[in-house]
This record gives sequence, C-alpha cells and structure tokens, in this order.
Amino acid sequence: MKGIVEGVQKVKVHGYHSVGFMLVMGVIMVVVYLCGDDSGILIRFDFNGETEMVEDYSFEGCDFFNGSWVYDNKSRPLYKERQCPFMTDDYSCEKYGRKDLKYQFWRWQPHGCDLPRFNGTALLEKLRNKRVVFVGDSVGKNHWVSLLCLIDTWIVEPSHKVAEWHGSLITFRASEYNVSIDFYWEPLLVESNCDDPVNHRVRDRIMKIESIEKHANQWINADMLIFDSYSWWLEPNMTLLWGSFENPNKTIVESRRVTRYEMALKTWSDWLDTHLDRKKTRIFFTSLSPDHKEGGDWGKTMGENCYNETEPIMEEGYWGKGSDTDLMRTAQSAVQDLEKKGLNITLLNITQLSQYRKDGHPSINKRHWVTPTKLELANPVLYADCLHWCLPGVPDVWNEILYAYILYKI
Repeated sequence: MKGIVEGVQKVKVHGYHSVGFMLVMGVIMVVVYLCGDDSGILIRFDFNGETEMVEDYSFEGCDFFNGSWVYDNKSRPLYKERQCPFMTDDYSCEKYGRKDLKYQFWRWQPHGCDLPRFNGTALLEKLRNKRVVFVGDSVGKNHWVSLLCLIDTWIVEPSHKVAEWHGSLITFRASEYNVSIDFYWEPLLVESNCDDPVNHRVRDRIMKIESIEKHANQWINADMLIFDSYSWWLEPNMTLLWGSFENPNKTIVESRRVTRYEMALKTWSDWLDTHLDRKKTRIFFTSLSPDHKEGGDWGKTMGENCYNETEPIMEEGYWGKGSDTDLMRTAQSAVQDLEKKGLNITLLNITQLSQYRKDGHPSINKRHWVTPTKLELANPVLYADCLHWCLPGVPDVWNEILYAYILYKI
C-alpha cells in the first residue's frame, strides 16, 4: 500500500520457540499496550524468524497542505531554540526578546489524516551516504536551519555533527551516517549581482538570465535538491543581462515580474533536463512563502503589519494580497513540465498553510544587521521582519511534510 514504511526496525530471533523470541515478544506487547490501540505500530513476522516493527501510515487521498493549525503544548515545540547549535540570529526570536512564545506550540493538522511523527534517526538512516542540498534565498536557509535543529537531538555525539561555511555553500555533515545536508545561496536561481552570501543588499538587481552553470556545478551531483526562489523577484524593476557583467552583449530593464521569473525558470529547468541524473536525484520546489506586511489583509489598520501579532489567522482559505498567484502558477507550470520530462520532482505547496501564521515572524525580535534608525525605533512597524520565520515555528511543518515524502515514498 502506498505510504507504508518498509522496515523501521528489525529484531532477529532464532526461532519461534526460543526463549529470546518470547522475551522480545513480551517487550513488544508491553510497548503496544502502553501506546494504546491507536499507536500506529504494526508487528510483522516472516518465516525466517524475523520480527519487524513498523509505523503504519497510509497517505492515499491525503492532502498535507489543506488543514488547520491546532494549539498543542504537549508535543510542541519539537526542539528548543537555545539548545540548537545551528540556530542563527535571524530566526532566534526568543533570544532577541520575544516574550509571547505561543508561536512555538502550533501544530499543523491536515484534514482527514495525520502527519507522521518526526524521527530524526529514521530520516538520517534513509539519507545514509547521500547529499541533500537546499538551494535558494534566506527563506530557504530558514527551511534548512529548521531541519538541522529537528535532527540535532537525534545525534548525541557533538563531534558527529559539524557545519562548515565555504563561501556560498554551507555544509552540514552527520558523519555517523555519512550524510551531508547543505545550503547553497542562490536567491534568483540564475547568476546575479546578489550572489554574495554576505554582501547581497544591492539597490539595483542585475541577473544573467541565461547563466546558471556557476551555481549548478555546486549542487548538480546531489541526491536530493530542495529549491526556493520567490521574494527576491518582487522588486519593481530588474535588469536582465546577456554576456558577462563586465562586457554585456545586451541588457533590458524588465518591470514584469512574471516575464523575468519565467525566463529564469526556463534556464533552471533546461539545465536540470539536460544535466540531472534522473535515476539518482529527487527534486523538491518549495512554493512561495507568504509575508504579512499588510495588516489590512486581516482587518488591521492599513500600514500595520505582523508587529505584535500573537495569534494565527483562523479564517479557512485566507489569502494575503502580497502573495503573487501569477508567480505561483509560473513555478507550478515549470515543475509540471519537468515532471512530464521524466524528472522526479515534487512541488512542496507550503503557501496556504503558511498564510495563516501572521504571528510566526521575527518582527523586531531578531538580530538586525543594519541598525534601526531613531524613526524606526520610535515606530517598530517600520523595521519589523514579516518575511522570515521564528524557529521553532512554521518551517518545522514544512520539514515534517518533507520528511513524510522522503520516508514514505509519496
């Protein structure tokens, strides 16, 4: 049946009548009894005397992305902000003074099914001897840091989990499993003057619209790729360039978001179609992560935003005006075209579930790399970060869904 894991743990015994087998069975029955009837644990036996404990999840007909947020102070958060050694100051809301911590305790509940329980050991075992790369912008990095924090507590020995920075590439290695989970800074998919992982706050964005090779050479050999690219396309005008930055053959100032996004996605998809090993690499493309910059969308006074928000939006189907549906459709079309060409690609449609979480952003509770002005300090709405996400928080759910896809071969 689709969605059932094929062996989380196996216990070998020497025969059905052995004392060892009876002891194992006794332990298993106690565990099942304590878990209750709805624990989701199945026990299977084969004729070689092998006992297999598996978690039984069937996702047939389940839409992970349609559901609601449920307050849950028993199973959430999945980790502690201050205990994660890979946490960065961009997402450390509690460290930077956020007092209301309810944002950490919301669990995503899909309609008609449950997300599987996150198990870092099972994930690392599934990814053994593999390389995973998150490719994108700071929201993609938000997603990556969340995953590192989720698996951190499952690797006890500190020397077995190390992150190293190499320019645009940050590599995390779990040596016990020979797994690397990397992040590569590539905010516009194609080459641009925003490619420096530190100094990328440029006023006029210029992209080499048909050039991706410099980036792609850093991730083309990966076993799994998770892409995101949205927020950097929202500038009103961007310059498209053919040739080199020093000696361009042609330049165009393009004001239409969809046109330039389509062109970049074509360069990206053509490269994948030509160079990617279809038998090796699985691809995920993360849909747009919504911001909450316009409070008028959910009934606040125009000009207000996520500052001081402490509760999710409970209106089912809520959609903020800042989320560009044309760009979403363009990305979805590119993913579908690659799928038709035989690539193993999935759209992680996290947009709607994230729309509800106006409370989940750092706002002013983060490290600000540019010191706020006196005017901003007097009116915090002016410098509130309503784009990125506090951790623990919303990106953990993105990773719970990613986990389900990886483990259960959906």
